[in-house]
Parts: sequence; C-alpha cells; structure tokens
Amino acid sequence: MAGIVICGGSVIGLCAGMMLARDGHEVTVLEGDPDGAPVTPDEAWAAWRRRGVAQFRQPHNLFARFREVADRELPGLTDRLLAAGCVWVDFLDPLPPSIADRAPRPGDERLRFITGRRPVVESVVATAAAEQPGLTVRRGVRVAGLVAGPSAVAGVPHVTGVRTTTGDELPADLVVDATGRRTPAADWLTGIGARPPEVEAEDRGFVYYTRYFTGPRRPPRMGPTLMPAGSISVLTLDGDNDTWSVTLFGLSGDAPLKQLRSPDAFTRVVSALPLQAHWLDGAPLDGVLAMAGILDCHRSLVVDGDPIVTGYLAVGDAWACTNPSAGRGLSVGLVQAQLLRTVVAAHLGDPATLATAFDEGIRAGVEYLYRSQVANDRFRVAEMRACAEGTPPPQADPVWSTVQAVGMQDADVFRAMVEVINCLAPARDVLGRPEIAEKLAGPPPAPPPPPPGPDRNRLLQLLAD
Repeated sequence: MAGIVICGGSVIGLCAGMMLARDGHEVTVLEGDPDGAPVTPDEAWAAWRRRGVAQFRQPHNLFARFREVADRELPGLTDRLLAAGCVWVDFLDPLPPSIADRAPRPGDERLRFITGRRPVVESVVATAAAEQPGLTVRRGVRVAGLVAGPSAVAGVPHVTGVRTTTGDELPADLVVDATGRRTPAADWLTGIGARPPEVEAEDRGFVYYTRYFTGPRRPPRMGPTLMPAGSISVLTLDGDNDTWSVTLFGLSGDAPLKQLRSPDAFTRVVSALPLQAHWLDGAPLDGVLAMAGILDCHRSLVVDGDPIVTGYLAVGDAWACTNPSAGRGLSVGLVQAQLLRTVVAAHLGDPATLATAFDEGIRAGVEYLYRSQVANDRFRVAEMRACAEGTPPPQADPVWSTVQAVGMQDADVFRAMVEVINCLAPARDVLGRPEIAEKLAGPPPAPPPPPPGPDRNRLLQLLAD
C-alpha cells in the first residue's frame, strides 16, 4: 500500500482521504486552518471559523449525486448527516400545480437528497475522518511547496512529497491537491520546474447576499430553488436543524444592489417575491452575508494528451470551480474523489497512466457540469445586464426552453429536469431517452409566464426606500 498526502482538509479532501484509507493506504491530510470540528451542530455554526474557505458560511447543497456516491463509497455518512440534523429534500414534493399526473414513479427515491449548512456538514465529515483507521488529519499545517524526485516520464517533473511552511518534508507516493478555489498549484508546480496548469478563468461579476433563518417549520417550496427575477436571482435552500437560507444575487457592477447589505432592504426585496416571501417567516440567525469575486475557473494538468506533472492530482475546486448558485460543487468533488479511488487502485504504480486515466475520467464524468454552468452563467449575466440597462434580453437556449415548458405540464419530463439538476446524468443523455424525446418532439406548449416579482423600476424603489 502507498503513502498519500492530501493538501486541504475540507469536505472533499477528507472524503477522498477516507476512501483511500479504506483501501489500505496510509493517508495524511494537511489542513492550514488550525481549529478542528466542534462537537455539536450549534457550535459548528456559531463558533467554527474556516478562514481558508471563503464560502464556508454561504449556502451549500448536497444533491442526490452526492448521496449516491457517499452511500456507495462511504457507507454510514448519510446516517451521520441525518443524526446531526440534516434534512431530506425532494423536488417532487410537491410537483408544480400545473402537472396533473401526480402518481409516483419507480426510482423516485433516487431523486431525493440530504442537505444542511456547510459548517454542520463539514463537522460531520471531519468527525468521521477522525475515526477512520489509516487516516491522519494534521490541522494548522500549511504546504509551502512540492518535493520532486526522479522523473517517471522523460522531461516531466514527478512529485514525491510536500514541504511544509516549517521546513518539514513529507514523502508521498501521491500528492492530491484539495485546497479549493484558491489553490496555489501554479506556484507549487513552477517551483519544481513544471509547466503551470492550463487555466481558463473568468469573473462573471456576481455578488451574493445571504441571510439564514430558523423557525419551528421549514418553509414550503412554492417556486423553483433558483429563480431569475429580472436583474437579480433568488436562491432558497433548506438547512439542518430547522434552519434555511435566502440568497439574492446580481452583478457586482450594479451599484443599487449594494443596498442589499442592509437587512431592511433585503427584507423589502424578498417580501416582493410572492413565491419566496414566506421564507422570511422565521428568526434571523445573523445579518446579511455578502460574497463576491467568484471565478469560473478550470485547471488542466494534462495538456494535449500529455501530463505536465506526475505524482500529483487535483480534485474539487482545485480542479474547477464555478458560480456557486447551482450548488454542484460538493457533488462534483465527491464524484472526483470516487474516481480518484478507482484510478489509484488500478494505476498507482504507473504515474503516467494514473495522470492520464484520472484526466480522462474527469473529462468524461464531470467536465460537462463545468461547461454547462459556464454557459448558464454567461447567459444569466447577459440577461441581468439587459434588464438593468433596459435593452433586449438575449435569446434563451431553445432546447432547454422547450424542456422547461413541457416539464411544467408533463410529470416525466419534469423528473428528467430534476435528474439533470441533481447531477445524476448529463442533459444530453436524459433528453435523448426515447420516452423523453417523444414528449419533446411535438409542438411545444406556450412558454410559462415569467416568475412573479418586482420589475427593475420597482426593485430600485425597494432598494431606495
């Protein structure tokens, strides 16, 4: 068995570590933040500070793909999340009122998932990791760089360990970067003479304003989880232990939206959204939390079919990250951890094959999620900007527009949409199924009316009052 070092001790780094340790490897997770997980969910929310994770207190979702992978690779994790107060979410309960066929279908249970606030979820994962034989988590240890040894591929640096900020060197048969969207990978790799990763990056300019609430009853879902509303979007998510969150986001260059930092302005705007106003019916847990500067970013360690480094792989946001409103990050990361486990079992002794097999698996299995989110972000930015400037909106994707229109009338097409949202399958595969393609082939119904909410002028009034 091998010695493996994972840089980064968040949800994905810890889950990857547990999977590899269960295969008999000796795994060390290095986490720069010093504080370990609190014991209770209340302490995790109120007291845990993860300065290395900018989005730690922003909303997260654990879609059905996360649960599916966890149940296979980390049995018992779902039960631990439930015991900590995380909750089941079912996008089929209720179905939209416009769908007449409300009969259940075989396989509906696959579309359900468990979710909770990020600090609570991570505390559960950290507790499980602490109990995992073969896994050591060292907190307060920062990685300064990589250590290189003899090349496994001519002209390509090979990583044989890491160097910490205190000067210690930890040897490893494999180093895994799980340090997140702020990964120092480029500096680490150039430091050992490797080419930097091939990077695609673009700041979409979104800024997020979030408020958490608690109450005796979770608000019923009357509209979509993520809903466009002119020059803003609204995101409503369930949390653990009788909590939930409401997020409004728009473009960072849209100056009037800065008023959303004010709880009063935030409340006025949400109150004007008929499908979401009742999500304010609880006690606020804090003020309005703001976050900006989120990049859509993709890093490739295999360029033109050849690895730029061996003995080093990246998972989660260190591989690619997007606008978090879709809530896919943890699901995508756990799929990568699952793939990592598979390729390590098959190819650890062959560094070149390990690098290319992991890259091929990612491209085939999850890269479509990154690409689709980038396309969605570009469209939404253009749509928000047009609304703010009073110019014609961009043309929506006609295929997905048809899916949405039919899905609001047809129970099976709606389930297909939920399957895509849950990261369970690519849209091209789901929509290509004969029974779904047949339902989409006829004349499309009239598009559904735009979601109810304030127009631009009314939004500006609400912000200025």
